[in-house]
Amino acid sequence: MILMRIIELVRRDCARFAAPAGGALLWCRAFALFFIVFAAAEVHATEDVHVPSGQSVVLTEVLLDDQPGETWARFRFVAPEIAREGGTVFAATAMADMDHLCSYLALPYLDEFALDVGRIVISLSDRPTEFGTSEPDATQFFEEYVAGDGQCDLAGY
Repeated sequence: MILMRIIELVRRDCARFAAPAGGALLWCRAFALFFIVFAAAEVHATEDVHVPSGQSVVLTEVLLDDQPGETWARFRFVAPEIAREGGTVFAATAMADMDHLCSYLALPYLDEFALDVGRIVISLSDRPTEFGTSEPDATQFFEEYVAGDGQCDLAGY
């Protein structure tokens, strides 16, 4: 898999730096994280992700967002089967798929890149959408989680 090769190369190159706390090593890791997040979105944009419902789900983007006052990791997926017209997957089934995506994709991803986040957001959309824009014709489901004891728990309000 291309992404795993990129991760291996970045780890090897960052390990070559011998720097005091912070310094070049911290910069290398920050750059690597940016590159890996960007590469993950690009590499996975054409790969189906397996979910309990069996619907076709494609990871299109992973965003790290500090605007809410803590770091949130947003995993954005396209899932055409949730469409209002012609879709075969409804809200309750999509919720089970989002739970699965958090536990079996988001948590391992965050562990792999040693990311400490306050919230994990899983979103499904029936079509590609631009983050932060309103698209009234799109069907979208969102769920917010916190990571605890190696599992995803629904975020309480």
